[in-house]
Amino acid sequence: MIRPQLRPTADQTFRLVADPADRNWDFVEILARSRREEQQGNIEAACNTRYHAVQRLEELIPDSGEVIFEWEDDNSQAALGVIYCSAIDHFLISDWEMSAAMLEMLLELDPEDHLEATIRLAYTYLAMEEFDSYDDIANDISDKYPDKEILTLWSEYRRTGTLPAGEVRNFRKRFGAYFDEFTAAEHPIDEGYLADIAGERPSAAALARELWLQTEHLWAQFGGFIEALRKA
Repeated sequence: MIRPQLRPTADQTFRLVADPADRNWDFVEILARSRREEQQGNIEAACNTRYHAVQRLEELIPDSGEVIFEWEDDNSQAALGVIYCSAIDHFLISDWEMSAAMLEMLLELDPEDHLEATIRLAYTYLAMEEFDSYDDIANDISDKYPDKEILTLWSEYRRTGTLPAGEVRNFRKRFGAYFDEFTAAEHPIDEGYLADIAGERPSAAALARELWLQTEHLWAQFGGFIEALRKA
């Protein structure tokens, strides 16, 4: 049996190689299995599947030296996906430290940030009031994302308790559907939304609601921001 290993490539990256019969290291299957468990409603099992896989992976990665996973390798790419999904699992239950640790690990293994982990890490840093860490990565988030405006506003609110009027106007002007969603009284997960978000080209309104649902626990836990946004 081939022992799990990180095999270097000519591009100075690494591929995660293991025996094809060893399901513990088949990250394509692990990712698919966790998604099946989610679809079956077994959320805890899905989270555990991902978390235990990340734990095994951490033991394989050396403590020193740069290790970058080869994105074009299916198993290595799936391993990055498992790390990201497990980080989101912890993000959604407000386990900020674990989520941040996994996202930081992911960015070390994938500096090009194919999965856009920087965005979720920025939310996590602000939740922990790690403002210096947030400032270090904020400029890595493209202005094309509504998250950048939301993060900019929330960062100011976390630090000062106020919202800069110019940034609020910019948010409303550039990302109107998101501003409307984040200041709405209700965010129903109805048939219209589910059909829209599952479609080939979801509307801006559906994407805005999806982002609200992904971050709703933040606004419940750290009160005041949404109300300030409504009043601005």
